[in-house]
Formats: sequence, structure tokens, C-alpha cells
Amino acid sequence: MKKFLALILALVMSLSLVACGGDDAQTDDSATTDDTTTASDLNVGVFYYTFADAYITTVRTALDEKLTAAGIKYQDYDGNNNQATQLDQINTAITDGANLLIVNIVETSSPDSAQQACDAAKNAGIPIIFFNREVDDAVVSSYENCAFVGTDAPEAGHMQGEMIGDYLLENYDAVDLNGDGTISYVMFKGQEGNAEAEYRTQFAVEDANAILTEAGKPELSFYNAGNADKFLVDQTGAWSAQAATDYMTTILAEYSEANNNMVELVIANNDNMAEGAIAALQAAGYNLGNDEEGKPTSTVIPVYGVDALDSAVEKIQNGQMTGTVKQDGEGMATTIMALVSNVDGDAALMNGIDEANGYNVDKNEDGTVKVAKIRVPYAKVTA
Repeated sequence: MKKFLALILALVMSLSLVACGGDDAQTDDSATTDDTTTASDLNVGVFYYTFADAYITTVRTALDEKLTAAGIKYQDYDGNNNQATQLDQINTAITDGANLLIVNIVETSSPDSAQQACDAAKNAGIPIIFFNREVDDAVVSSYENCAFVGTDAPEAGHMQGEMIGDYLLENYDAVDLNGDGTISYVMFKGQEGNAEAEYRTQFAVEDANAILTEAGKPELSFYNAGNADKFLVDQTGAWSAQAATDYMTTILAEYSEANNNMVELVIANNDNMAEGAIAALQAAGYNLGNDEEGKPTSTVIPVYGVDALDSAVEKIQNGQMTGTVKQDGEGMATTIMALVSNVDGDAALMNGIDEANGYNVDKNEDGTVKVAKIRVPYAKVTA
């Protein structure tokens, strides 16, 4: 944003120096001018659905660093997975003078909450940037100073499915612990109605099955035939490690090698739940990691997640986990910051955010921009 005060101060101080002279005064004035001209007029409210999410923590850490380095004033808010709390925080921040909102919306099962946040920004005449948790196209299109930074939700599920299918074809007999010719699995779903959770749940299994059946193998079999959904959801919507640990501990009390019905594959919508499942497996003597020669010290149940948290990558390297899909927290923060910089420079929100500058923006079939949504790519991570 333009800073006329800085220019006026610089002119006044320069005239003062001409009149009074003095080396010390010149040094002080130079420092004052530099500090003033590099300051930002932005007052940013950054709203996270919860601070407890490990992936969101990577985004928050990276974004905090970038905002601080840019000299931008900001305040982080923890929605604590409560939409009413977050909307109150947004309205309070606007009242307190926030002039840019960055929102990781809590509620994703309907567009209403995101629309309320967007309307609040529109009524205040300030930009709003949604990120990570998918927001309906209609919400983003309802306000010219609204944009979304996220991922291509189905992509993570497709990558998971490809990794799982390829791994099983290479290690089928070892994974098929009871030798019945079919791989039994459990799916840990993060949240009902969340686009990322829905697509990961669907495509991880569908794509793995496509690879298996093409090679003449049977499709994956959900461990509990009585569960028509074929997934277990975190009822808190927090995608938590604890939910997966509790589920897996209960499962292992009934489904085991001794009972000839052991769960042979674990698929999780994020690394938190994958690591929670691993904790329960390790308590039962599985997935204990590799020895100094890189050989497994116990039976390994393949476990897949999404996010590529440092702790999950370390588990993959140690042989405790099989694969994950990298959701780039640093890349998401960098993309958000590009939009913030546009606002700070009085440019249009989406100025320069295009393929020519390395950004993947949602487009129509004819190549025109469909909506102001920028997608940060995923990547496979295996040993």
C-alpha cells in the first residue's frame, strides 16, 4: 500500500539536514526513512480451523515466517474446530481493524459458513483468501476480492491408490498374511462432507483395485463385511491420531493373525491417523522398524497416509510406514503470500497468478479462468 507519510517525512528531514547539517542526524534520518518505507499498512487476520492439526501447523509456521519477514502485522486465530467460534473471531477481527482475512474454514459439509465469512469481508470492503479446506466455487465467485488456495482434492487419492496397487503387486504374498488370496484393509476417513476426505477415501481404493484387477488379482476387501460404508470416520472431524489409535486397538482385539483375519493394509486420509494406527500396531508387535541392515524386525502391515509430515517421512525411512502423499505446507504458504503481496502492493488480488508464473489456476475447457482457485500440487513419498 502507498505510504505518502514516508515521502513527506523524508522530504522534511532532508530539508532539516540542509539547514542544520551534522553527520549523526543524517544517519538517524536514513534509518528512520528505511523503517518507515518498508512497513506495511496491512493488518491481517489468519484463521485456522484448529491449531491441533499437524499439517495445518506446517502451513501456519511457514506463513508466520513469511508475514514476519515482509513486515506485515498479523494475528493468528485458533477456531478449535468450532465454526461458530471462528465466525465470531472473523467479525471481531474486522471490528478491530483487520483489512485482509486469510481463512482455513472449519465447516466444509455446506457452503454456508464460507459464504458468511466471504460476505463479512465483502461488507467490510476487504479481501479474503480461503485456503486448504475446499470452498464452493459459488462462494469464491460471489466476491471479486476473494480467492482460494488449496490442492486438487482427487489427486491425493489417485496417488495413494497408485502407490498401494503397485506395492501390493510387488509384495502380494507377503502382505496376504492368511494366504486367502485377498488383501483385507481398513480405511480411516478424516471427516464427513470434506472434499479431501471424500476423494481420498474413494480413489485410494478405486485406483488400487483397478491396478490389482488388471493384473488378475481380486479387489481389496474391507476387513469388516458388516460395514457398508467401508471406512471409519473420526467423529470429531479432527483427523486425529487418537481416533485411529482407538479404532485400531479395538480392531486388533478381534482381527488378528491368531484368528486368521488380520487387517493386512491400512489406508488413512492423513498422516496423523496413519501414525495413530501405527501406534496401535506397534503395541501389538507389528511395524517395529528396520534393523541396522535395513531389514524389518517384525511383520509389517503396509500403512499409507497423506501430508508427508516429517514424523511420517521418518517412519517411512525406518520401515514403520510404507508411503504418504506430500501436501506441501510450504508451497501453500508461499502461494498465499503471493496473494498477500498483491494486496500489500495495491494490485488486484489475482494479479500475476497464472500459468506463466507457475501457478495452477482452475480453468474451463476452453482454457479461460473458471474461478479464482489456485492448486498446489501433491507428490508421492515412499522409501
